[in-house]
Amino acid sequence: MEMNVQALFVAAVLTLFVGFVWYHPKVFGTVWMKEAGLTDDQLKTGNMLKIFGFTYLFSLLIASMEMTFTIHQMGALGMVGGPSKLNEALPSYTAFMADYGTAFRTYKHGALHGFLSGLFFAFPMIGINGLFERKSWKYIFIHAGYWILTLTIMGALLCGWV
Repeated sequence: MEMNVQALFVAAVLTLFVGFVWYHPKVFGTVWMKEAGLTDDQLKTGNMLKIFGFTYLFSLLIASMEMTFTIHQMGALGMVGGPSKLNEALPSYTAFMADYGTAFRTYKHGALHGFLSGLFFAFPMIGINGLFERKSWKYIFIHAGYWILTLTIMGALLCGWV
């Protein structure tokens, strides 16, 4: 089973596109700025190349893990020791992949796992950080909603794009 590298790179770009819409002033941007205690002037002072560059790199890391969460065959590949050990795999691995190599490889299945990743990983981490930073529940829910939506779309893309 080979990784779809194109899907990985596109999924990482999704964080920027979804964020552009989600944090737009006409959606949640104005409320987020208020809850974060930021002004337009403060937002204009950042190094956007650095911000977007690191966002993309971090998103690649997220997408690579999301791929393992959504594609169950990645677990089977791990059981034989990874791609470098495929030539040493027992015939039962080949038979398994012939029978189940594309099982649950749908956009719908990926979206479900992406949603669960957002709800059970991203939301609690954002919630913990927000509580310690003394942020409002609005702030926490805005960020959590963004990540739940983004990971849902990301999971769909990574799992369904075979």
